[in-house]
Amino acid sequence: MRMTAHRRTAIAAGLAAVALLAAGCGTSDDGTSDHGTAPASSVAGAPTTERATGSAAAQPTDVTIVGERDVEVTLTGPIAEKFSSATPEQKQALGLPLTGDHNAGARESGLLFQQFAGGVITAKSAEPGTPAYITWGKIRDAWNVDRAADGTPDVGGDNGSVGPLGAPTSDETADGDLLTTTFDNGTVTFNTVTEEVEVTINGQVVPSGL
Repeated sequence: MRMTAHRRTAIAAGLAAVALLAAGCGTSDDGTSDHGTAPASSVAGAPTTERATGSAAAQPTDVTIVGERDVEVTLTGPIAEKFSSATPEQKQALGLPLTGDHNAGARESGLLFQQFAGGVITAKSAEPGTPAYITWGKIRDAWNVDRAADGTPDVGGDNGSVGPLGAPTSDETADGDLLTTTFDNGTVTFNTVTEEVEVTINGQVVPSGL
């Protein structure tokens, strides 16, 4: 996820793995939404430039898009593949990629992440073929709640990928009024009618903390 000043001389910058933040992909990296799926109207704007490199027969290995403050952000590996395969509606809802080490990089666990104005894309490793997932809206908000090991909200606990839910293992899926994302150790479900959020960790329903 290399960044260069837009319309200036490109400066190559290889992305180094950042140290584990206490929040995982958590509140320190958060951009929240009031809806289950981040609507286009909730973000500052969609990427205006997209440049891909790689084999035409496969998903591109690098994708460069313009982020906040007109800074170019280069997505790589599984993150680039996921972004490239996203629908126009998903890209619009994700909005602009955010910049800075706290918004993009790799956790100590190897988890890759790229924050956007309206969501986050994560992948468990940089290995080719590793699936990546989009997490956003109220589901992301519940994932970013600080929790104790048993999943109950706790300001002294962990959140995001280092919290008790773990990393995302699916995109958001719809079943009637319900939107659900699965994680290593549970699920988060958002009811689009009642706006209630249900968090299940290791088979037990716990308070959402929202």
